[in-house]
Formats: sequence, structure tokens, C-alpha cells
Amino acid sequence: MSETEHASSHDLDLPRRGILKAAGIGVGAGLMAGLVTPAAAAEPSGNIWSAEYWANKGGVKLNLWRKRLGAPKPGAAALPVVFLVHGSSNSARSSYDLTVPGKGEYSMMNVLARYGYDVWTMDHDGYGYSGSSGNSSDIASGVEDLKAATPVVMKETGQQKAHFYGTSSGGIRAAAFAQAQPQSVGRLALSAFTYKGDGAEEIGRRRKNIDALRANPRRKRDAAMIRSIFSRDGYPQGYDAAVAEAIIADEAKFGDTIPSGTYVDMAANLPIVDPKKVLSPVLMLRGEFDGNSTNDDLLDFYRQLPNGERQFVILPKTAHAVGYGVNRHLLHYAVHNFLSAPEPVGA
Repeated sequence: MSETEHASSHDLDLPRRGILKAAGIGVGAGLMAGLVTPAAAAEPSGNIWSAEYWANKGGVKLNLWRKRLGAPKPGAAALPVVFLVHGSSNSARSSYDLTVPGKGEYSMMNVLARYGYDVWTMDHDGYGYSGSSGNSSDIASGVEDLKAATPVVMKETGQQKAHFYGTSSGGIRAAAFAQAQPQSVGRLALSAFTYKGDGAEEIGRRRKNIDALRANPRRKRDAAMIRSIFSRDGYPQGYDAAVAEAIIADEAKFGDTIPSGTYVDMAANLPIVDPKKVLSPVLMLRGEFDGNSTNDDLLDFYRQLPNGERQFVILPKTAHAVGYGVNRHLLHYAVHNFLSAPEPVGA
């Protein structure tokens, strides 16, 4: 495994906030009411350091991006690691390290770094800064990407496991990786996940378009398509219009097409993950208006999970793209609450 590195530091203002723990099946409004404000940030304070790395998957170079409070120092205690897995339509940095001028914090990497995590993400095969094998970058390919990236993360952090968070098809990638390589996964957070997709409006639209999706390993992803992410669930008031424009600007340098494989998988090949084979503690998060799933679909998956430590959370006044929403602070709260939970004590 070969890798290169480039690092830089960033100064950020870091307000403080309190934390309340919760567990079990919850509804977001009940978890969050009166506890935090959208502008509130997390503790501890300090400067966020970043670095770039590369992993190799059969000759394809995969770009990894890392953020944490302060540069790693020899002999210092390792921080808990969180790996963020991006979805179908946007690359890693516009998904998890987005800057929207004048609109507050939209970088989930910054938020989690302030909470004290060592935060990583990666452009999958054919996305962003990564190379392309020429395949459609389906879920199986994404699992191989994660297998290639994990040794780099473990070597650089000194940890033997990472927590994983995935959104949309990134949640399917993360869950499929947890099924294939459980020894590498600590806690697993699945946001905007789809299990079978039955009854989900967006999955129905993709099923009608399956022949076109199968015809080409890449699909159109222009400015109009990015804007549609925030309107297709019928809840556009959940987003600031500046977010879509910031993503469009970030993604323009990568062209107007992206791999089609995860769309094909979600239209024709579900279910891909067997919940009975996902052994980690699991957090499942769903936006109230998410068109990629239904409560019944996700609760079917949830009930079959073998680990007794699991949570199901509905985030109010959010749609599919929860990390981009005006209520993204509810997502950040729920994820940190889950990742920082104490380990249960055996009888």
C-alpha cells in the first residue's frame, strides 16, 4: 500500500455546547427539543489540522482526506477514528467538508473533529480526486475501496478499528463493508439508508429508469441534477439554496458525469446488506421527509440487527440530504451521542 501526504492547518472559532446522552428508538424532536441551537458548536477547542493520503486498489489511486484537532504527535494518545462514506451523487469533500460562505458550518468533518475525533473520508472509484477503474463504482466496488483504505487509516492513526458513518448509498457501502470485514468496524451509523426500497418514491423513479442506468457506467450529474437533490422529496424549505450552489461550484472541476453503479444497485439489486450479518452497534437515522425509504423499510432492517445496542432516530423537518439541511445540527447531535456512548457492561 503506497501513500503520500500533504498537511495544512486552519484556525477556527470554536464555541462550546453541552451534551446530553440518549438511547433506544427515538424521534428527533423528542431527543433535541430545547437542547441546542443550529449555531452551537462542540467542544473541545483548538485548531483543525488536515492531511491528504492515497490508497491503491488494483492500481487505482484513491484519495483520502483527514481532519482532526492538531497534528498527530509521536507518543500522544490516539483519537477515536470516524470514517465518513459518501453517497451516489457527490464526492467526499463536497459531502463532508463543504464551505458555504456566510451560512454557518456545513463541514461534518469540522464538527466531528471539534468533538475530538480523528475524521477521515475518501473519494470512491471514479469520484472526485480519485482515479477510475472504468467500472460503474457499484456497492461491491465501494466495499473494495474501503478495504484498500482501511490499512492506510489504521497505520496513520494507530487504531485497530474505526467507526463508520455513511449517508444514502454511502450507508449501504458502509454496512456492506461492516458485513464483509467486521473486525475493522467499531460503531456504525447509517443515515438516509435504504434496505429494500419498497414504497419509496425516489427508488420507484430510479426503477423506471433502470435501462438507461444500465446502459452506461456513468450518468449525468449537472447543476440541475444537484439542485434536484433538494427538491425531489417535496421539502425544499429544509435547505438553504446557497448549499446547492456551493456543491455545484465544488463539483464543477470533476465534470458533469459520475458513476451509475449505486443507482443501478438501488433500483434493481436491493437488498444488498443482510442485517443479520451486521455485528456492530448500529445507529439508523432517517429524515422525516426522506423519499429514499420508508419507516417500515428501515424498521424491517433494524429489527433484524443482532447487536442489542442499536438506535433508530427520525430527524424532524429534514429530508434525504440530512447533512446539508438547515437542521443538520440534529444529525450531528445524534451521531456524536451514539459514537460517544459508554460500552455496556456484561452480566
